[in-house]
Amino acid sequence: MTGGPPDPESLPAPVRLVLLTNGRRVSEVLYVLAELRIADHLADGPLEAERLAEKTGTHADSLYRVLRCAAAFGVVAEEPGRRFAETDLTVGLRSDIPFSVRDLVLYNSSESVRLPYGEILHTVRTGEPSFEHVFGQGFFEHLAEHPEAGGLFDRAMTQMSRSTTHLFLSQYDFTRFASIADIGGGRGYFLGAVLQNVPEARGLLLDQPSVVAGAPEHLAEAGVADRVEVVPGDFFGPLPAGCDAYLLKQVLHDWGAEDAVRILRGVRTAIGDRSDARLIVLDHVLAPPNEWDQGKFLDLDMMLRFGGRERTLPEWRELLTAAGFDLVNEPVQGRWTVLECRPVP
Repeated sequence: MTGGPPDPESLPAPVRLVLLTNGRRVSEVLYVLAELRIADHLADGPLEAERLAEKTGTHADSLYRVLRCAAAFGVVAEEPGRRFAETDLTVGLRSDIPFSVRDLVLYNSSESVRLPYGEILHTVRTGEPSFEHVFGQGFFEHLAEHPEAGGLFDRAMTQMSRSTTHLFLSQYDFTRFASIADIGGGRGYFLGAVLQNVPEARGLLLDQPSVVAGAPEHLAEAGVADRVEVVPGDFFGPLPAGCDAYLLKQVLHDWGAEDAVRILRGVRTAIGDRSDARLIVLDHVLAPPNEWDQGKFLDLDMMLRFGGRERTLPEWRELLTAAGFDLVNEPVQGRWTVLECRPVP
């Protein structure tokens, strides 16, 4: 593949600054490719822009110009005769592969993300989530009233969960636990994957009633439904006691410190005096200052959407201490990682 943007370090500083402002343009180009399923159409081989326009019901020359731009940063490859072929990046936009990110691309270009970023100065000036400023209601209330947006969000989060599940399972051995509770675990995708790797363990899945209503199907597909107790509930309320491990996967970054401590203290109460029980937090630990980390962008998402945040390692330690836990491992910084925590007597 010969496409791709120039090396920023090779450019004068003013040009580099302007190049950084192209992010929104790139996002919109990717949105067009994802929405029109260009990757699906190219799966069987290269096609001319005119043929792609016929398949997608679009204006041929306009589509060609968008595809030509996409080829400049390697998302497709332009061949002679206005033909386009897939690249390794194109494949990720296909809708028929297990690790597709098409719905994530669509979500990142949706109004739910785009409009709050357009009002980022509101948050910077007030400290209030710009989502509520734009839409006049909280994030989840908005999704509940707009099923199309809610469905896209659910699909995007499922795609993210698939990629992070593999990462988390590669970092941590769950086999020492006989009973595992996934608190705020959605429809059970992650718990199902854990139990597939720990065939002797039993699981407990807790989330909102409307969410866990879809869990039996997912757990059955994973082949673990007979080992999981599904509990409709709220992680701000009392939590079931008696489990060996309590998982909080990508939950705490949705919340500010006060609410995050409330959730953690609920787990601490459920653990009680069982010193061998563990809290397992599966979340992001931010990289040190000046280091690249996609989590620093995700942190802005959390700030604009809920008032939540990603956390540095010192911030994680402070949060866990406030809730009655000690961090017992050294989590990797700058990525999704595992924080193993023991209860403080």
